[in-house]
Amino acid sequence: MSFFFQLVVSGLTTGAIYAALALALVLIFRATNVVNFGQGEMATFSAYGAWQLMQWGVPLWLAVVASLAFAFAIGIVTFRLIIRPMMDAPVEAVVVITLGILVLFQAASMWIWGAEQLSFPSLFPDGGFSIGEVRVLSSAVGTLAILLTIALAMGFIFRFTKLGLSLRAAAFDRTRSVLVGVDVERMLMLGWGLAAVIGALAAILIAPRLFLSPTMMTPILFYGLAAATLGGWDSPLGAIVGGLAIGVAESLGASYLSFIGADMRIAVPIALTLIILLVKPVGLFGSYKVTKL
Repeated sequence: MSFFFQLVVSGLTTGAIYAALALALVLIFRATNVVNFGQGEMATFSAYGAWQLMQWGVPLWLAVVASLAFAFAIGIVTFRLIIRPMMDAPVEAVVVITLGILVLFQAASMWIWGAEQLSFPSLFPDGGFSIGEVRVLSSAVGTLAILLTIALAMGFIFRFTKLGLSLRAAAFDRTRSVLVGVDVERMLMLGWGLAAVIGALAAILIAPRLFLSPTMMTPILFYGLAAATLGGWDSPLGAIVGGLAIGVAESLGASYLSFIGADMRIAVPIALTLIILLVKPVGLFGSYKVTKL
């Protein structure tokens, strides 16, 4: 039984990273109804920024804070220069644009820093503590604490602040939001900035485990997409629950289902997502949209 709980703790730690990226994807989707396939590469570029600052002698936490500010600026600039001119284009065209964002930032990272894997320091101290026979690492506690902080902060902003209400209004109905005085373009721009910050944080958390490289977040993007689909594309809470659920399912499935093996770990969350979608196509926390004819 201790082995089971050890796998659950490990899955929650990894799932928190999936959840953070899924939350970034959901924020952009709610604002623009577009899935940003370049989210992971934008995050990787910001993580490289933190690594570069540390190479110049900047302390770890200061470099992380600066890179998050850098990520916010990247999100805003990307929206203003690339997404905003395409807002009225067909959804298919915008999807192609986000794939172009993926290629653009991946190529930029490779051009500036090269393709080799780089060591990235952990935000948390080594070691941990034991609960019975279950070993809990400091990195696990820290990662889950950061996810909880993000969740509480986003929940507070969206529910209790004027900025959050404006963001929700702009995402729900752009035309009517303008009529009540909401600066829709500014809200969409801020939404992209916030999503870029959350994505960058996910990249910084995963970099010590995978090593920093231009393609580091590409496989993580698939898990983030699965988490957002599982939880519901219009639900930030669903993105978090979906990410944690997929992390645990992957950890347990890879250990208890011997026919899967390490190379097919991703099959477990995909199968789980498909099962949920067969029961509830909008995801666990998604809502159906009713259209009057």
